[in-house]
Amino acid sequence: MASVRLLFIKFNVVIANSRKLKSTSGRTVSLSQFKNRQPVVLFFYPKAGTPGCTKQAQSFRDAYKEFKKLGVAVFGISGDDMGDQKGFAKNLGLPFPLLVDIGDELRQALGVKADLFGALPGRQTFVFDKKGTCVLSYNNQLLAESHVGEALKAVKKL
Repeated sequence: MASVRLLFIKFNVVIANSRKLKSTSGRTVSLSQFKNRQPVVLFFYPKAGTPGCTKQAQSFRDAYKEFKKLGVAVFGISGDDMGDQKGFAKNLGLPFPLLVDIGDELRQALGVKADLFGALPGRQTFVFDKKGTCVLSYNNQLLAESHVGEALKAVKKL
């Protein structure tokens, strides 16, 4: 029970202190701006344009209308630069912004672990409710398309 409480505190501190990240929409985004406004789905992926990341982003794209209907903000995020993120979003026709996490600061703050003995940035999806509380932290590097279903399940319980 103590580890759950520490995780809850960690996520709330991260949200309260979250830095502004540049997005492919041209705006800067901070998780704290959504607190008390709307739930947020934040999915981390290792590298724009790679097969698994493409499948993951496409699955969120295909379910985006459902997230939007539920009033949820959706963001993809990786350590890629803005040019790579914009190209990835354009090629896939993503209706939601991608965030640039240069230096993987937010990835590290949220405790997203690297996979394959540290060689590959982790693939993890978070769902935050309106209060900014993390209600889902889902990690699965190999089943990239499973993230959207887990996120939808969590959002529908809110």
